[in-house]
Parts: sequence; structure tokens; C-alpha cells
Amino acid sequence: MLGAIIGDIVGSRFEFNNTDNYNFELFTEESTFTDDTICTIAIADAINNGEHYEDTLLKWCRKYPNPKGAYGNSFARWIASDTPQPYNSFGNGSAMRVSPVAWFFDDLYRVKKEAEETAIVTHNHPEGIKGAVAIAHAIYYLRTTKKLSGLENEMQMYYPMFMIGNYYAGVFNETCQGTVPICLKIIISSNSFEDAIRKAISWGGDSDTIGAIVGSMAAAIYEIPKEIVDHVFNLLPIDMLDVIGNFYHNLNNK
Repeated sequence: MLGAIIGDIVGSRFEFNNTDNYNFELFTEESTFTDDTICTIAIADAINNGEHYEDTLLKWCRKYPNPKGAYGNSFARWIASDTPQPYNSFGNGSAMRVSPVAWFFDDLYRVKKEAEETAIVTHNHPEGIKGAVAIAHAIYYLRTTKKLSGLENEMQMYYPMFMIGNYYAGVFNETCQGTVPICLKIIISSNSFEDAIRKAISWGGDSDTIGAIVGSMAAAIYEIPKEIVDHVFNLLPIDMLDVIGNFYHNLNNK
């Protein structure tokens, strides 16, 4: 979960102004959280309090209605609706917010089921669901095995559609089909948490979401440097810090 938030914040200033410089400065005054962090916090909050994912997504997104980069048009209409309904999305939003379920639940079947539940409140298209489930599976695999070398085979076995095709740096693609394969490619080639984040952001395209998804997987296999955690905590409001603190307290005391 924390890895997703870090990736989002680091990538936030590059979403519409991409960089291909691997050695970019991690944080500047422009760095802030976006919708990716808000939605990740919402999923964690639902787990903390036994609430429905739809309810906490609506609560948090209405509380923070104007994040940097804004919400997607369809998602914004969903937030504003008096009777919100799934809208058959296959955007990458389902994959970027899913990480808390991969940490909290302790068997793969439950992780995948909860991942589907986080997706279907908005992203009920099969590809939207598949993207969330695949990333949750990857995080669960990495955190339970600590074997990055086995991830490619694991994903190939369960999600072969995400392991084929050619993808080009700098292309802005907000779909699960166009984002999840890139994120898997990046994490498989990484050698540290910071390396994964730098490779994700310097890929270009939808940089904050690629950063969030790669960061969510990187946190499951690598130690996050303390200075990065401290910097990110200083950029988050107290209500989000409370959710994070409660989530990790609950996780460690199950």
C-alpha cells in the first residue's frame, strides 16, 4: 500500500510532463498525492472498518474532489452521482488502488476475490477486473515468496495476456491492457525499490499510475528507504496518515 502512494507522489509532477531521465529528482515542491493515493487510502479504510469499497471510495473522493491531475471523466461522474453505478470501465484505476487487499488477506483465493470486489464498483468490464486481480496476485506472490525471479512465470501461468506484446515508452495509455504489462515488465527488471520507481517514472506515459502500480509491487519485495517514507509522510494530510497507521497496526495484529 505504501509503495503505491510513494510511486504516485513521485510520479505526480510527470503525468502530463513526462521525463525519460532515470536520474530525475525524486521529490520537489511540485510533488503531491493524486487520485491514485486517494483511492488506495479508500480501499485501506474499507478494510480497516469493515465497510463496503464503494462507500469508502465515494467518501474519500468526495472529501478530496480536486486532486492534482483530476479524476477521469467517467469516474468523476460516478463520484458526483446520487445513484452511482458501475460503468464498464477497463481503465488502470482498478489496478492502481488494489494493493491493500494483497497485503491484508492471507490466501490467494481471498486476495483475488477482494481485488475483484474493489474493481467492480466502477471497473466491471472483464479487463478492468483482470487488471486489479493480476496486480493483487503479483503483490501477494512477491510478499509471500520474496522471489522476484519467479514472478514472470507466475504471471505467465495465470495472466498470459499481460506477458505478450510490444510496449513503447512514453505512450500515454490509461487502460489496464496497456498499463499492467508495462508495470510487470518494469518490476521484473528492477533491483531495488528506488530503481523500480525510477524505471517506472522514466518510462513516461501515465507516470503517476505506472509509479503507483510498480511501487505497490516493489514494496512487497524490497525494503523502502526510510528517507523516502519520511518525505512522503510529510506530504500527506493527517486523515490519510491515520488510515495508513491503522492499516499497518491491524495488519501486524491479526
